[in-house]
Amino acid sequence: MAREERAMRADVETRAGPDDHQSLRLWLRLLACTNLIETQVRQGLKAGYSTTLPRFDLMAQLDRAEEGLKMGELSRRMMVTGGNVTGITDMLEKERLVVREPDPADRRAWRVRLTREGRRQFRRMAAEHERWVVGLMDGLSRRQRDQLVELLGVLKTELARRTASPDPSDGKGANQ
Repeated sequence: MAREERAMRADVETRAGPDDHQSLRLWLRLLACTNLIETQVRQGLKAGYSTTLPRFDLMAQLDRAEEGLKMGELSRRMMVTGGNVTGITDMLEKERLVVREPDPADRRAWRVRLTREGRRQFRRMAAEHERWVVGLMDGLSRRQRDQLVELLGVLKTELARRTASPDPSDGKGANQ
């Protein structure tokens, strides 16, 4: 991705003007912040570990599940297709960072788990990843970070409640 294209993607907030609804401007600001952080993380993973964010994400899911996870569960947790999970798993398996094992509870299914080397490599990357994210947030005070965590938690709860309904308007007007 060219530098200009990355900059435009990160700065999606410029799509909204002062006359646009505050909720639209907020959503675009959240998206811009996400893009800026994700770009830094992707660059750090590529430069420091010759890996990608999807590979890191898959390994992170497996690190949290000592007994491993079924491929479908990995797909659901990562919010990607089964084909994406299979491709990433195939590459990590060739590098002996993960292993596929038959699921003892379902002979038709496979569980994927980190190997000892996979866990070692992931934890090294995860420690660096944490330092990057902490560094990106160090321009905010502890109080500001606490406020953001609280407010975004409220937003997440409300969004989860609303997305359980198939009607995006959820009976509320645009001015809510």
